[in-house]
Amino acid sequence: MWIPTENEKYGVVLASFRGTVQHGLPLEIGDTVQLLEKCEGWYRGFVLKNPNAKGIFPCSYIYLKNAHIKNKGQFETVIPMEDSVITEMTSTLRDWGAMWKRLYVVKSAQHTHKNEGDLFHRLWHVMNEILDLRRQVLVGHLTNDRMRDVKHHITARLDWGNEQLCLDLVPRREFSMVDPDEISVTELFKLMEHRHRKKETPVPASTHHLFVHMKSLMSFSLGEELEVFFHIYDSRENRPLSERFFVRLNKNGVPKSPEKTERQCTLFVDLGSSDLRKDVYIVVHIIRIGRMGAGEKKNLCSVQYRRPFGCAVVSIADLLTADSKDDHLLKVYACNTESEWHQIHESIIRKISSRYNLAGSNTGLAVSLQLLHGDIEQLRREYMVLFTRGVSITKKLGFSDIIMPGDMRNDLYITLEKGEFEKGGKSVARNVEITVYVLDIDGQVMKSYVAAGSGEPGGDEYHSFVLYHNNSPRWAEQIKLPIPVDMFRGSHVRFEFRHCSTKDKGEKKLFGYSFVPLMQEDGRTLPDGTHELIIHKCEENANLQDSARYLKLPFSKANLPGNNQAVKGVKESFWITSFLCSTKLTQNGDMLDLLKWRAHPERINDSLSKLKEIDGSEIVKFLQDTLDTLFGILDESSQRYGLKVFDCLVHIINLLQDSKFQHFKPVMDTYIESHFAGALSYRDLIKVLKWYVDRIIDAEHQDHIQQVLKASEYIFKYIVQSRRLFALATGGQNEEEFRCCVHELFMSIRFFLSQENKGTSPVTQTQCPCVCCNSQAVFLRTFPAVYGELLKIFTVKEVAGFVKETLGSLPATAHAECPLEAVKLQCMAKTVESQLYVNPDSRCTLLPVVLRLLQAHMQEQRDLVMCAHILTSMLSLIRKDDSVTTEPAVSEEVDLIVESLLGLLLQTILEITNRPQPAGTNMRLQFQDVTGEFVACLLALLRQMTDKHYQQLLQAFTSKDDLRDFLLQIFTVFRILIRPEMFPKDWTVMRLVTNNVIITTVLYLSDALRKNFLNEKFDYKVWDSYFYLSVIFINQPCLQLESFSPSKRKKILEKYGDMRVMMGCEIFSMWQNLGEHKLNFIPAMIGPFLEVTLVPQPDLRNVMIPIFHDMMDWEQRRSGNFKQVEAKLIDKLDSLMSEGKGDETYRELFNSIIPLFGPYPSLLKKIERETWRESGISLIATVTRLMERLLDYRDCMKLGEVDGKKIGCTVSLLNFYKTELNKEEMYIRYIHKLYDLHLKAQNYTEASYTLLLYDELLEWSERPLREFLNYPMQSEWQRKEYLHLTIVQNFDRGKCWENGIILCRELADQYDSYYDYRNLSKMRMMEASLYDKIMDQQRLEPEFFRVGFYGKKFPFFLRNKEFVCRGHDYERLEAFQQRMLNEFPHAIAMQHVNQPDQTIYQAEAQYLQIYAVSPIPESQDVLQRDGVPDNIKSFYKVNHIWRFRYDRPFHKGTKDKENEFKSLWVERTTLTLVQSLPGISRWFEVDKRELVEVSPLENAIEVIENKNLQLRTLITQCQSRQMQNINPLTMCLNGVIDAAVNGGLARYQEAFFVKDYVMNHPEDGEKIGRLRELMFEQAHILEYGLAVHEKFVPQDMKPLHKKLVDQFHVMKSSLGIQEFPAYVRASPVHFNGSPRNSCRNSVPNILSLDGARVVARRSPLTYPSVNRYSSSSLSSQASNEVSNITGQSESSDEVFNMQPSPSTSSLSSNHSASPNVTSSAPSSARGSPQLQDKHKHSRENSCLSPRERPVSAIFPTPLDPAQKASPNQIGDTILPRSDPNLSAPDKVRPTFSSWSLDSVKEVNNTQFSDTVGKFLSPPVPPRPPYSGSSAKSIRSQSPGPMSRSPQKSSMPPFTPSPTECQSAGLVSNSPVLSGSYSSGISSLSRCSVSEASGTEATAGDHPAHLAATMPNSVSSGSDELIRRENKTPPPYSVYERTNPRRPVPLPHSLSIPPNADPPALPPKPHQIRTSSMKLDQASDSRRADGVPHVPRPRPLPRKVSQL
Repeated sequence: MWIPTENEKYGVVLASFRGTVQHGLPLEIGDTVQLLEKCEGWYRGFVLKNPNAKGIFPCSYIYLKNAHIKNKGQFETVIPMEDSVITEMTSTLRDWGAMWKRLYVVKSAQHTHKNEGDLFHRLWHVMNEILDLRRQVLVGHLTNDRMRDVKHHITARLDWGNEQLCLDLVPRREFSMVDPDEISVTELFKLMEHRHRKKETPVPASTHHLFVHMKSLMSFSLGEELEVFFHIYDSRENRPLSERFFVRLNKNGVPKSPEKTERQCTLFVDLGSSDLRKDVYIVVHIIRIGRMGAGEKKNLCSVQYRRPFGCAVVSIADLLTADSKDDHLLKVYACNTESEWHQIHESIIRKISSRYNLAGSNTGLAVSLQLLHGDIEQLRREYMVLFTRGVSITKKLGFSDIIMPGDMRNDLYITLEKGEFEKGGKSVARNVEITVYVLDIDGQVMKSYVAAGSGEPGGDEYHSFVLYHNNSPRWAEQIKLPIPVDMFRGSHVRFEFRHCSTKDKGEKKLFGYSFVPLMQEDGRTLPDGTHELIIHKCEENANLQDSARYLKLPFSKANLPGNNQAVKGVKESFWITSFLCSTKLTQNGDMLDLLKWRAHPERINDSLSKLKEIDGSEIVKFLQDTLDTLFGILDESSQRYGLKVFDCLVHIINLLQDSKFQHFKPVMDTYIESHFAGALSYRDLIKVLKWYVDRIIDAEHQDHIQQVLKASEYIFKYIVQSRRLFALATGGQNEEEFRCCVHELFMSIRFFLSQENKGTSPVTQTQCPCVCCNSQAVFLRTFPAVYGELLKIFTVKEVAGFVKETLGSLPATAHAECPLEAVKLQCMAKTVESQLYVNPDSRCTLLPVVLRLLQAHMQEQRDLVMCAHILTSMLSLIRKDDSVTTEPAVSEEVDLIVESLLGLLLQTILEITNRPQPAGTNMRLQFQDVTGEFVACLLALLRQMTDKHYQQLLQAFTSKDDLRDFLLQIFTVFRILIRPEMFPKDWTVMRLVTNNVIITTVLYLSDALRKNFLNEKFDYKVWDSYFYLSVIFINQPCLQLESFSPSKRKKILEKYGDMRVMMGCEIFSMWQNLGEHKLNFIPAMIGPFLEVTLVPQPDLRNVMIPIFHDMMDWEQRRSGNFKQVEAKLIDKLDSLMSEGKGDETYRELFNSIIPLFGPYPSLLKKIERETWRESGISLIATVTRLMERLLDYRDCMKLGEVDGKKIGCTVSLLNFYKTELNKEEMYIRYIHKLYDLHLKAQNYTEASYTLLLYDELLEWSERPLREFLNYPMQSEWQRKEYLHLTIVQNFDRGKCWENGIILCRELADQYDSYYDYRNLSKMRMMEASLYDKIMDQQRLEPEFFRVGFYGKKFPFFLRNKEFVCRGHDYERLEAFQQRMLNEFPHAIAMQHVNQPDQTIYQAEAQYLQIYAVSPIPESQDVLQRDGVPDNIKSFYKVNHIWRFRYDRPFHKGTKDKENEFKSLWVERTTLTLVQSLPGISRWFEVDKRELVEVSPLENAIEVIENKNLQLRTLITQCQSRQMQNINPLTMCLNGVIDAAVNGGLARYQEAFFVKDYVMNHPEDGEKIGRLRELMFEQAHILEYGLAVHEKFVPQDMKPLHKKLVDQFHVMKSSLGIQEFPAYVRASPVHFNGSPRNSCRNSVPNILSLDGARVVARRSPLTYPSVNRYSSSSLSSQASNEVSNITGQSESSDEVFNMQPSPSTSSLSSNHSASPNVTSSAPSSARGSPQLQDKHKHSRENSCLSPRERPVSAIFPTPLDPAQKASPNQIGDTILPRSDPNLSAPDKVRPTFSSWSLDSVKEVNNTQFSDTVGKFLSPPVPPRPPYSGSSAKSIRSQSPGPMSRSPQKSSMPPFTPSPTECQSAGLVSNSPVLSGSYSSGISSLSRCSVSEASGTEATAGDHPAHLAATMPNSVSSGSDELIRRENKTPPPYSVYERTNPRRPVPLPHSLSIPPNADPPALPPKPHQIRTSSMKLDQASDSRRADGVPHVPRPRPLPRKVSQL
């Protein structure tokens, strides 16, 4: 049976448990679990990190831990009873773990982000370190001190990690986290601020220490032992700052005792901040020990001398920047002259290089130096290893900046300065060595008291170094004598002088000595300074052991009596400098006199007077003795010396206020507590103090009195302690007398304090008015320190009474310049912080005084920092959890504070936050601090307030206006508190407390709002402020729990719940109370409430959504509609969503029928019940669609670069605002956003079209326009002019000059109408420049791609739609496909072009289907007109395009393996767009899709038609000498003739001329005739072409020409042509006017594989493509057969693209094939010989990009010699336009002749320009009339690509626009051209079908009656007339312009596809066909319905690399 656990509540998993049993819970080792129930060895519970999953697990797997249980029962919380630091570590490490893993992902994904990588590794190290420290804490073996250090280290690491990971700052007290509920808000603020400041600004250390480690001396010339001395030297004052550190080195230059680190490492301690300067140096002196001369040979002499070796210096400033120990190699310098040795370091520092040189080129001193900061105890903790391993301490000379009472030191430093010696009978100077001894009072040498420096132990004697032959040696050697204090008296130092002989014996001869006693007779020590000592002569054998004999002699020349001239005259002298650093001995006689006052009572007066002149360090040395002396004198003769003793006491007390001696205050405190014995002193002290206070007002000089007042704290301490001692000794006698004295003293003080600063006596009237004020200020500063003393002998209430009366006596107002006001506050602050105020009894007495003062200051906004400080201290003492006994008192206090200060607090916060921020950084910080403190005070006060307090507060307002002002004020303050900048960003704890207080207060105040400001008392402003606050509250970032980690979210919810939902419910409740007043908030509150619903919190949304229904309902009642609601809703949605708010589920909230969560039905469901449901539902639908687009827009804008997705999304939104919402301002905003995107992407043409949308909204009027976006205030005319100029500039940059010209004309008309000829001239010049650019500059023609976006994962504006996109310059299919896949990285490229099925549409994925399509131009007028240069035509071929075509070949019925053409059909898809390209976007959605099928026979007709047209074009160009090179004609002739000879046309004959076919297809009789006619025509053209070729062929190509003529005859015979039929011979081929050269297409379609893809080697021609086709692949045999048909030859000079067989093309290949060929003439199985050998593998070729594909229809054009391209320009650089399926040189200019029919009536347009008209062709017989093809119209469906096998390319190339069909000639497309044109078409995939609009153009293109009545030829006048009528529409305008000066045609950019029949094009005098092909009628159904007709796609090209 399962029993709930009692004590077993919490445990840790010891081993992983899989949970394979029924109801088992899987556990991982280390998991923490909460146990709920127990049963026979099993527990039931859950893992704390996933409390929702409960299950069972074995007890043996769990280690139980003690835990504290909160809320026992169902919702109990378990808190482990462990150290809070451990708990924090555990939870923090868990949070870090998850973030650390994410850092790894970021680090891996972004290799360049060094910071993330560094943080990843650093965090890893810190986490390991924390884990290790956690183990140490858990084991529990640490000492208390070590535990404290470890915890300190842990918290520092946790804070570092939290800061690095941008987590919250954790408030702590003594390493433990603080629960904000358990302390007051003010305390919490102080903790947060303290931690924040600690984090920001580390306090600079005032004490510094230098660590030195001597490593070695490197020199090649050693061999003697060395002594190295380090000391710190001040070059500014030329004196050492420290004693010396001494290291002995052996002969190898390394320390002698390497095992004793203290002998080689030292710490120079107690350096002040002032010592870290550039001119402070570390100086190193090196002394060698050996022979006198460094280079002397070894002799028998064993005597060693100390001799100078070298010196090194390094500036201490060089170490300031180093963070760690740095190794330095110091250069060692030697002295040039030994006598300069004493100042060699100064010479090096001053760089006097003449005095020193390098000791050796390789000599260097290796030392390690490091500067450490902080006091020595701190260093011991931080650098424990340093101290445990051993380091010697090198002290500073003298005391440190701060003297500590416990410091014991007694060091005498003696420096051997110099000597003056006589020669002593020698011929040369002496080598003098000094030996130093210290002797005690008995004359015995004191052992180990002579130290050369720290590092080495002291010795019995010291030997100076020897200077060679120098009678005036200067040593400057410092020694240290650490003699104990008790041995100082009677001891002396003796200096013995010896001459060191350099002879063999090397003996040292004593020749004199000096001595100096260390203490004088009167007890004073040897004074500091330089002493000239007498040298007493003696011999070597002189007995100096008996010191008593020479101590009677004089020792210093300064001490000689005046009559001892003999000794004074002696030349020999010795100078030393002494310096005593002692805490026990003094050199001051006055000090000694005072301490020995009993010996000389007569000197007491003098000694007391001189005390003030004694140095403070001397006084503090003998502090206790001095105080005993003073109180001794006071006890014995208080009447006589009382005042003087009091003054001395004041002097000493004030001395301890100095920062240098402040650490001696505890010494005085200890003295008062333990050693002070003056039981009677209190009377004298009170009496003197009162005497001084009484005289303050009349005193002329206040300085001394102020000193007395400053010392009052310690004076009271002495008074109180003295009284306590007296009471103890006498049993409390004289108590009443004492109290009386104290009361009198306080009366004097109160009287003095109450004086206002206006003197009453004549004296004070002349004084500054602030004299008395200064004294009052001095007293107030020390007064709070007295409270504690008074409490020792008076009760709390009595002391509180004293304080209240004293502070209450202060004057209310003070002089403006008087410092008293600030000091009053400081006094109050100390009072509030004192123990007296903490006591509740005294607090109720003192609180009114404090509040009164605070009130006065806060009202005047003075000293706010101090006011905030006082308030903080006051409120920190008040807590709600105070014990029951004090609760009434606390409540009373809160009442008092609320009554006095709440309003002021609010007012102060408002004023502070509205002030401009001060400029200085420090001021700004202080400013922020005071704001934070006041805010914390306000929060603390509000948190203490209960129902009762709120009731009292609200009842206290006498009028509604006061209450209203208060509510407005507090709501405004709350809004300020919610601001993000109120607290630092990581203060989440503080923010949550703030919000908790706010929501609690708002709940109380909302009642007041309801009761007082509703119905007839309704006040809009208060309610508005309330709602505004609530909205801001809900939206603040720190409450958006969704963005927090799960653990943080859980903690917040447990502690506070979701405060947003609480506030949301309150909003709803308050809204319901409004009643009819709701109308006041419609539509103003729609935006704010909408913002609330955007918070992704389901409960909150459900509460808020019904409010919108309510708003709609009330608005409907008021005005009969809710347009206002709708408008506001839409405006706000846009701005909010663009800020990043809202999500996918939010859309459902409006739209969903089902209730989402909670009791509220969805908005839609509520609306459906209303009478106005239709308009409501419409609004919901609109809002939902808008949200879809806004969400898409927001998601797209998050991406980095500008891409199609962003532009498409913006277009979608822009159109939505225009068409569905009619929101003009939003529409214009998005126009400009789109414009900016286009400019960024360098889409200048699209940018122009976009800006044109705004331009069209404006008129040429003088209406003033407001400032908007970046436009200034200006007239509408000016803005429109500016827009026109900008658009023209962008059209110019986008090479869309034709559009720019139209705008230039419009502007010119405006300037003309205003007679602004200056600008008119400029405009005309601009227009002219655009014409020049059209004629002179090359333009790349873009390629077009059809893209399908399938699947639910695409944005709404793309989802399951298809688009046609205009490619970038030079962008091929593969590049485009890659770009799209980069924009949609999760998309899958579909490997076929079939229409997707529903599974793809509904898939939760992204599928992309991409292939190329060809444009079908609309502008037939220009393209059909003769003599129009290609530069002009090329624009109309690819601009203003509505329709695009794509062809897919397939076999219908049984496939004939012998001749595949019999069954080869073409499926032609025509796509119609919603807008023409180019436009405001690079892509537009497909509006309509039409499919037709083209029969094999029609295919064959198109192929031969196109080839004939190509031949005519080339012949014409050759005749008119437009061709610089005859090679294209040669290749074309060779291709056609060779293919025909090898059986090319025979395939068509086999397929369509056989009896079976004619019998089975009687309806095709007319078409078969047409095919035969075309074959004969081709033969006739070839004959004429050969004649022209012969005329122009160069000599070296004559053999080829002869071969062609021979083959032509063979071809004629193969066709059975002996002579041409009469109708062919009847008339010549008039290229400019024959009625017989009518093509069946109004736009000639040339089938070419690689058609005219010329890679120019000599003189390339550029052939603009007209029509392109796609095809499927057939067998390789078919490929070869087809290759013989279309008459293209191979040429070594002209290399054409190959078109791969579509059977191998697929999107998966690198180059996706583009099946674009429809039909072909049959060829023999042999095919072209060149092709067989080289290209039988052509079907394996990968797909080419559009530029590499063949062109189906080519317009040759005369090539100006200047435009001849060099071979290196072969790419796309020389192209007049960019063809989707054509590479650079595939573009050919059209000739001036036109061989096409009108697209409507199939009229033969043969009219030529005069230039070409004079060239005549050989006669061609007239053709019989021919009816149209029988192609069947299959279906017309909505957009979607046609099915296609996966092997076939999903990227069919673009079909050309119908405008291209106006070419006058044809160049067939060939896959291979290596020397001549290939034999036609290499495969069916490369067959060429006419795809110009002629095949689709039906009578719909022109009115039917016009088609019937059109004559065969029309005069040029009517031609001109029609041409004018059918003027090319301008491509940019949305509206038809109305211009007073000239009509502006309908613009084209955003116009809908032309539905009306356009006016008839001028027919050309060709024979009019009597019938049209059915295909034409079918394919041009678009025209008939008023929908644009769609061109067919074209064949796939081969790859150039396979030629």
